[in-house]
Amino acid sequence: MENSNPILDGRQVLEIGDIMAILPHRYPFLLIDRIVEVERKKRIVAIKNVTINEAFFQGHFPDYPIMPGALVVESIAQAGGTLLLPEVPDRHNKLMVFTGIERAKFRRPVVPGDQLRIEINVLNWRSRAVRMEGRVTVDGQLACEAIVMCQLVPRQREATGPGAAPEMVTQE
Repeated sequence: MENSNPILDGRQVLEIGDIMAILPHRYPFLLIDRIVEVERKKRIVAIKNVTINEAFFQGHFPDYPIMPGALVVESIAQAGGTLLLPEVPDRHNKLMVFTGIERAKFRRPVVPGDQLRIEINVLNWRSRAVRMEGRVTVDGQLACEAIVMCQLVPRQREATGPGAAPEMVTQE
């Protein structure tokens, strides 16, 4: 029998407090607001409400505010992390970090007032690495699509010298 997951079991909607109990991200870098669909280990749908109060709009761009594409892709990764981190037994000792982005395409700008619907499908998941396909839509129109690869790494850095990053494992 599959292990149960008290965070996701039987729930289709997760509020911001539930998301913050899973992800380590905080303002201004927490980029999802709600989970509206979950299929454990396979699929998740998140919502991000984009407002003019977002810190990045101050400089991107002051007279024509557009959400940076890199942050739209980050919202894909955060939605995927919300799906998969609860499945990791010692998740409080781990971080899920990017190891790659493939085929990122941006179809329309994301602007204040938009509501992003972030749909994630898990393509491949191993014990330490995952490959996910993400599609972000606004009012049914495709805004961004990308395949992201992430890996679980220890939250505490190894004592290998100043500024040493966790060792990454490449996928075969």
